[in-house]
Amino acid sequence: MRTRRSLPTRLGEGAARRRSFKVDAESLVCRGDPVTATSLPAVFVATRPDVRLAEWLGARRDAVHDLLHAQGAVLFRGFPLRRASALEQVMQASSGAEAESYDYRSTPRSRVEGRVYTSTDYPADQTIPQHSEQAYSRAFPRALGFLCLAPSRVGGATPIADNRRVLGRIPKPVRDRFERHGVLYVRNYGGPLDLGWREVFQVDERAAVEAYCAAEGIDVAWGADDRLRTRQVCQAVFAHPVTGEAVWFNQAHLFHVSALGAADRETLLATCGGEQQLPRQAYYGNGDPIPDAELEVVRAAIAAETVRFDWQAGDLLLVDNLLASHGREPFDGERRVVVCMTGAASWRPHAAGDEA
Repeated sequence: MRTRRSLPTRLGEGAARRRSFKVDAESLVCRGDPVTATSLPAVFVATRPDVRLAEWLGARRDAVHDLLHAQGAVLFRGFPLRRASALEQVMQASSGAEAESYDYRSTPRSRVEGRVYTSTDYPADQTIPQHSEQAYSRAFPRALGFLCLAPSRVGGATPIADNRRVLGRIPKPVRDRFERHGVLYVRNYGGPLDLGWREVFQVDERAAVEAYCAAEGIDVAWGADDRLRTRQVCQAVFAHPVTGEAVWFNQAHLFHVSALGAADRETLLATCGGEQQLPRQAYYGNGDPIPDAELEVVRAAIAAETVRFDWQAGDLLLVDNLLASHGREPFDGERRVVVCMTGAASWRPHAAGDEA
C-alpha cells in the first residue's frame, strides 16, 4: 500500500515563491491558446510531432510545477502519446517519484498496465460529478495525469474546477461549520449496491483491512455475511502544502444521499432499510447531519467554477489534485482515457477532540 507522509495543514506553511515559465528558445513547445473560457487549464502545444514529453518535463520540472500551482491544471497537446505506458513515464518525470497505486477505492477502476488505470469503469450514460481524487480519505495523491488515447464521438469531457475559487463561493457560515468539524464518512461495503471490501482495500484478509484502518484512523465494524462498516473523519478544507492556499477538499456532496434525485433517494433508503445501512453517507465530523440545503450551496459553488474542453487523441491533462477537481460527462462511442497518480499527501486531525 502507499507510503504516506504528513504535510503542512496551516495556511502559509511551506509556501513557495512562484517563478514565471519561459518557453524553449528553440520553440519545440509553445504556449497554446486557451481551450476554455478561463485560464484553466494552461495549455502547452508541441510544435513538432517527435517531442518527447517525459524528457521535456523532466528538464523543466520546477517551472512546470510553479505553473501547475498557479493554474491548477496544465494540458499538453500534440505530443506523441499513444500508449498507456507513456503516461506513467510522463508522470514519473514530472514528479521525480514512482507512481502511486489506487488503494482504498471508492469507484470501480481497472489496472491497464503498471500503475496506469482506467479513469473509471462507470457506464457511459452516467455523469460523474466533480471531485478531487480520494478526498474522502486522509491519504490522497498530489497529482493526477489523464491521457486521452481515444476521444468519444459525443460528450465524454473531463470537466475541471478550481478548488480555491469553489471555497471562495461558499458562504462563510457553511464553510466555517465544515472547516471546524470536518466530514465523517460512513461506508457499508458489499451487497449489490456498492463495492465489496476486498475490492476497496485490494486485500483478501480481514486482518489486512484492520491494519490499514488502524493506521488511517478508520473505525471498523464487521457484520453478518462478511459485511463491513467503516467510519472516518476527514478534512473538509485543506491548505496546499506548497502554496499555502486554502482549498475545498472533500466529497461530502458525493457521499451524501442528497446527491440522488428524490425518487432514487427514497428507493435506496427503502431498499437498504434506512440511513444507517446506506452504502455511503456523509455527516459533519461531530456526527451531526449535514442539511441538504448546505450541500446544494456547495454543489452550486462547484458548478459555477466548472469548465470543460473537448479531448483530442494524445492529450495529457496534468492536474494538481488539491487545487482542481475533475469529473466526467456522459458519452457515446468509444472513449479511452487512462489515469496515473503521483505524490502521496495526507491530513491528520490536530487533536483527538477533533474527531468527537
